Formats: sequence, C-alpha cells, structure tokens
Amino acid sequence: MFALRQISARRSLAISSYARGPAKVPLFINGEFIQSKTNKWIEIRNPATQEIVGLVPEATQEELKYATDNAAEAFKTWRKTSVLARQRVMLDLQKLVREKQDDIARAITLEQGKTLPDARGDVFRGLQVLEHACSIPTLLMGESLPVSKDMDTYNIRQPLGVVGGIMPFNFPAMIPLWVFPLAIACGNTCVIKPSEKDPGAMTILAQLAQQAGVPNGVLNIVHGSVDTVNHICDAPGIKAISFVGSDHAGKYIFARGTANGKRVQANLGAKNHGVIMPDANRNYTLNQLAGAAFGAAGQRCMALSTVVFVGESKKWLPELVERAKQLKVSSGFDESADLGPMITPAALKRAEDLIQSGVDEGATLLLDGRGFKPKGFEKGNFLGPTILTSVKTHMRCYKEEIFGPALVCLEADTLDEAIKLVNANMYGNGTAIFTNSGSAARKFQDEIDVGQVGINVPIPVPLPMFSFTGSRGSIQGDLNFYGKTGVQFYTSTKTVTALWRSEDVSTAQASVNMPTIR
Repeated sequence: MFALRQISARRSLAISSYARGPAKVPLFINGEFIQSKTNKWIEIRNPATQEIVGLVPEATQEELKYATDNAAEAFKTWRKTSVLARQRVMLDLQKLVREKQDDIARAITLEQGKTLPDARGDVFRGLQVLEHACSIPTLLMGESLPVSKDMDTYNIRQPLGVVGGIMPFNFPAMIPLWVFPLAIACGNTCVIKPSEKDPGAMTILAQLAQQAGVPNGVLNIVHGSVDTVNHICDAPGIKAISFVGSDHAGKYIFARGTANGKRVQANLGAKNHGVIMPDANRNYTLNQLAGAAFGAAGQRCMALSTVVFVGESKKWLPELVERAKQLKVSSGFDESADLGPMITPAALKRAEDLIQSGVDEGATLLLDGRGFKPKGFEKGNFLGPTILTSVKTHMRCYKEEIFGPALVCLEADTLDEAIKLVNANMYGNGTAIFTNSGSAARKFQDEIDVGQVGINVPIPVPLPMFSFTGSRGSIQGDLNFYGKTGVQFYTSTKTVTALWRSEDVSTAQASVNMPTIR
C-alpha cells in the first residue's frame, strides 16, 4: 500500500507532512516495490509551490538489467496464458482504476499541476483504453480462408516479448494506460519509465495491476533520465518501445531503438490549427477555442494552439480575449481554477521566450499572461492565457511548439488559403474546422493533410475503438497507439498454411473377432 498511503499523506500539501524529508519513489520490479541503491536522485516539485514532494532515483545499471531480465523471464509463462485469463485481469484492473480515480488524480495534480477536474479526465481517458483492452479476445482474432481442397490458410497474432514504455509528463496516467494494458493483454511483459517529473500516478497503477492479478515480472517500473532511456533503447531483451514526448527525445529514441532492431512508435510534437469560418456558431466556437487553447496550461500535444481566422471571423478576436481573461489561473487543487501552473521553471521560461520572440518579429500581443502570480502561489510556474495576433508562418512562435497557454493567431482570406497554410506546416497531429457548412467541412476533411480532424470538435482525440492517428512530423513509426493499430504494434503475425487430406481418414471398421497370430 506504499503508493496509496503516500498520496493520502500528500493531500494536505502541508510542509509538516515532510518533516522527515520527501519520500523516495520506489522501483517496481518482479512484483515488489524496492528502494533503489543509487546515489543520484531527481527532485519532484509541486509546480504551484516549488515544494519538493518526492525524490526519483536514477536507477543503476544493475537495477535496469534486473527489471529487464525479470520481464523476459515472466514472458515465458505469461505468453502461454489463455487470452481469456488475460481478459479477466484487464476486467479486474479497470474496476480498480475506476475505484481509485480520485487518488490517481490527486497524485497528478500534486506533481504535474493540472486542475483536479482535468486530472480526473486524464485518468478517465486512459481508463477508456483499458476498458477497450478488455475486449482482447475479439481484438486478437485472426483471419482464415480455405485456399484449396483440404488446404486452409490462417493467421495468428502472437506477442513480441518485453515492451518498453517511455512516458511524458503531461499525461502521467492516460499515456501509460495507452501502453501497458494493451501490451500485457496481448501477452507481452513491460518495462515502463514514467516521467521523472510526475511518477506518482504510474506507481499507483502498478499497485492496482498487482492487485488485479498481473503476475510478478509482467509489469515493471524503472526510473531515471538519459541512462534509463538508453537502456530501454539498447537492451537486447526489449523488443519494442512506445514513446510520447518531445521532438528531440522522440527522434533520438526512434533512431537508437530502430538501429538496435526494435519496433518503435514515437509520438512527437504538434502545431494544431483551428480554422474558423465566418459562418460558424460564434458563441460555441469562442468557448471551444478558449478551452482547447488554454486548458491544461496548454501542455497537451493536442492543444489547439494555433488559430486561422478566415475572412470576417477575425473580428471575433476581441471577444476571444475577453473570454480568455475570465479564466482563473491558480493551484490545481483550487476547485475553481480553470488552469494550473506549467510543469517547471524551464518550461515557463521557454514559453515566455517564444512569446517575446513573436513580439520581436512583429506579432501583436493582445493578451499577455507573463509574470502572473496567483495569491498564495507566488513561487509557482504560472503563465496566464496569452494571445498573439498578426502572426506569420516564418515566426519562431509559429514554427515551434510553445507548449503553454499561448494562442497564436493567423489570418486567411479563403478556406483554400487556410488549408494550404495548415498543410505547409511540418506537423500533422490534429486540426479542426468550425463551420455550419457541410460543404466546407467535407472539403476540409478531404483536403487537409493531418491525421486527426475535428469538425466543430476542437480536440479530436478518437475513442479507443479507433486509433490515435497523428501523422507526418508528429509521429515516427508505422503503427499508431491503441485501437487496431495498437494491437498490431504489440503483436507479430504468423501465417499458417495447413493441408489435412480427407482421403487420409481411416475408414476401416472396428474388429470384434478374437485377434489371431499368423
């Protein structure tokens, strides 16, 4: 009960709770929470206060090897369990996660900073993928075809082995739940590295997985930074890697992992555009823009961080500014907060520098959220909603992902011009159009070169019966997360052609006579 007790103790956020120093986050290897023997520790800080709330170990090479070896050993038996037995574990796990949603959400708010309602949403969207993994018997069904007389060809999906997961800070429950339940349900074992900034949610999930009956060694958690990532990329026993995070890290992991013969899926950066047509529902659109741009402090790979106002819709900008001003910025534990702090002082400074670069290059700062200090949380990493207009595509604030509550606004005269602008951007994670014209929506969905498209839906992340289909510069690897392609990623296909000749069937009748020796 280490993780749940620890989270309960943290709820008050009182410094007195840490009179004996911040808790050291354990590794989880072969079904046990163990303290690392490292002498290198990473501080976990509450982004709203800068209070140190935990210490994460830089796992030693011996500990990393121990985790990988145990996962490989567990695979030998786990792969042979029936798909119905694995389904039962997933059914039990989803029940436990549902019951502990609030505990996981509080851990997220403490370590990551997002508001409690948003943290609950983080858990819930991951839970939906876990629930979909409960249909694993159907998801693993193959195909069969009689191809000739007495000959059949059929395929079988088989697990890969040990799967490595390298997780981001911004969705510390949802993204792990995209990865380990489906990988395990397919018969694999896992070595997961949570973000060193907020490992609490994954710690709780591991405990719940153990309670649900995941056998020892099937799910393992290791901690650290570069050395841990390199181990996952290099270890011969790890056959595949799932990664979500920044461009720089993702390209490095994809290159290093594939060079070592591993299967890698890497979700990278984004620059998601919302195209606003003049005929859109004005009130609805402005509300959706404010929520999608500034929610979670803009720290979403699917945040609608860029708006293209088409024609007369640019006149709506003053109203958008007023709605943004109404959003409350505070600690995530403030139930009335609309957005919390950014994850680190470095992330805050980077966002502020990109905002300033826009001003320096000629953009207009309609709303400046820099320097915001909520009462009682003056040391936090806060950036208020920020809006830059008259942005051009050559500006840094457009070309780079700000990853904060900052909205950059461009203009286009026509829908064709807007589509051309979006398609010229290197990223293809998500986009949305707001319109009341079915014809405009149809044209947009057909001609836009982006993997996930919303029509009057600002953040079009699909439900898990589909797949997360970001494209172009937003992903490296051929198979996307969850859904059918997720199952394909975590399995290999074996095709069998079998001949059982009907004429070989014995037709001799049983003899009832006393056998004789001749």
